[in-house]
Amino acid sequence: TLLSLLTIALLSSSCTSQFILPIGKDPVTNLFYTSIGIGTPRHNFDVLIDLGESMLWYECNNNYTSSTFNPLPCQSKLCPWKNQCTECNAPLRSPGCSNNTCDTPISNPFGGLLFSGETGDDVLFISDSKVSGLFSGCTDSDYYHLDFPISKAFPKARGILGLGRTQFALPTQLSLSSHKLPHKFALCLPSSNKKGLGSLFIGGIPQQNSLSKFHLTTIPLVVNPFSTAPTYDLGEPSYEYFIDVKSIKVGGQALNFKTSVLSIDKKGNGGTKIRNLHSHTLLHSSIYKPLVRDFVNKAGDKNIKKVASVAPFGACFDLTTIGRTVTGLDVPTIDLVLEGGVEWTIYGGNSMVLVNKNVACLGFVDGGKEPRTAVVIGGHILEDNLLEFDLVSSTLGFSSSLLVHNARCSNSDAKGNLISDE
Repeated sequence: TLLSLLTIALLSSSCTSQFILPIGKDPVTNLFYTSIGIGTPRHNFDVLIDLGESMLWYECNNNYTSSTFNPLPCQSKLCPWKNQCTECNAPLRSPGCSNNTCDTPISNPFGGLLFSGETGDDVLFISDSKVSGLFSGCTDSDYYHLDFPISKAFPKARGILGLGRTQFALPTQLSLSSHKLPHKFALCLPSSNKKGLGSLFIGGIPQQNSLSKFHLTTIPLVVNPFSTAPTYDLGEPSYEYFIDVKSIKVGGQALNFKTSVLSIDKKGNGGTKIRNLHSHTLLHSSIYKPLVRDFVNKAGDKNIKKVASVAPFGACFDLTTIGRTVTGLDVPTIDLVLEGGVEWTIYGGNSMVLVNKNVACLGFVDGGKEPRTAVVIGGHILEDNLLEFDLVSSTLGFSSSLLVHNARCSNSDAKGNLISDE
């Protein structure tokens, strides 16, 4: 289904300057993915979408070949990792196994393993175009005698489409290439694939697209001056997306906790970042405990019955005692209070997780007493929300739940136009 919709998008979106890719959600892992074509001959890959990864990288195992792959020499001015060069002693040189090539440090987001790939440019098939000269990372994990890290978490995926704020991220490359797209991208992540797929817009939301009618609240993106990547050069800032959360409310009432943990300190600790590769939102223990306490109390005011917790969640409820609204389960709202008093409201459709047919749990997880980042907003909160990252103005536009408007991200056509639930 994903590939067929991608093919339709290739044929139907030639009148737009943006690149539109369909987004699927795996129902088992809750990970978001898209399909992309690479190389000559063309190889189609399902790749995970990750706001916290630096670039597109993919697996080039199993005698993968591409006549249009050009390794990037590690002496090149374009190579950001000049002290790391790949060397390969295999008898046949191929993508993933070349000498004196700019290394791509690749991290396993599901296990902490670091390994190496090589950077090169190749033909990419994205949206309606065959685009040449775009850099990506290629790794031959068979050569390194490694189990491909993503395959255990999501067997269909053969790589990651990184959207971090880096020179090799696709939105950046396409803004600097002959396409000269606006340096922005937008996400509409689906809550399921039952009615359709979500959309990734590289270049931002097209004016003629139905999504453009929704008002987006714009807030500044914060740059953490200290890298949060597994490997980095000294003094390198983080390429992940941080926002300035000032406080948190439950049912309209502010949580009582030391809000200083929401600020990024002199070592880069604290703050709030958005990382969709985590399904559930992680909170510093000093935030998590009062959040659970206040949520349980306010749920009790609605006659919602608490039941035994189901790991990893700390507050679970009898589903039969919870009403339903257009925005999901009728539970206390959670508000992220941002700079200037702006509030990002999280309704039941994004705060609650169904763990079985009888139990729903508050979808937040205790991140410990000393996490690197105080709040990591996970993918579940982002579902059926429209987000636009403007990397020129360094701002984030967000809609809050589209369910309020009887719309959802999974109701879209091949051009990414939203179809109303009505």
